[in-house]
Amino acid sequence: MRYVALLGGINVGGHRVKMQELQAIFEALGFQRVATFIASGNVLFDADPTDAAELAPQIEQRLAQQLGYNVPTFLRSLEELQHVATYQPFPTLTMEPGDTLSILFLAAPLAAELHGPLRSFRTAMDEFHIDQREIYWLCRGKTTDSLVNWRLMVKQLALPAVTVRNATTIRKLVAKHAAEG
Repeated sequence: MRYVALLGGINVGGHRVKMQELQAIFEALGFQRVATFIASGNVLFDADPTDAAELAPQIEQRLAQQLGYNVPTFLRSLEELQHVATYQPFPTLTMEPGDTLSILFLAAPLAAELHGPLRSFRTAMDEFHIDQREIYWLCRGKTTDSLVNWRLMVKQLALPAVTVRNATTIRKLVAKHAAEG
């Protein structure tokens, strides 16, 4: 089965990792057809059909051993990532040039009782939508200009670890690798 590991904290905050090193770590775990996509911690690989919930802790443990720090790992099958790439979280809104659509990947679906509180963090610039294990974030402008108080949001929602990817990155990753799936 073809998987995509979306790794948190790779090549940010002083944690520099070469993609060849990531590839070697995944190959040492016995995965086949390992490939990386841009230098932000996106690793594609084949593994025997198994429960992704079992693979993520194995990968996290090996990465921590090899890199010396915890690396949250969010696994999706290539098919699941294709859904994310084509999903329309804001069908009635028009994106303007300069708007940014980002995706926050979670290990498990956000608890239903947190959907309303998450939406309470909307601003004139920021909109949120939840689908399965992803939170879609539309920012009307640069994400660095967002009006969201992220620290307060993480604290109030007790959000578990997440990793964020730009929707364009996800679409490019899927377009490049879907044919080999």
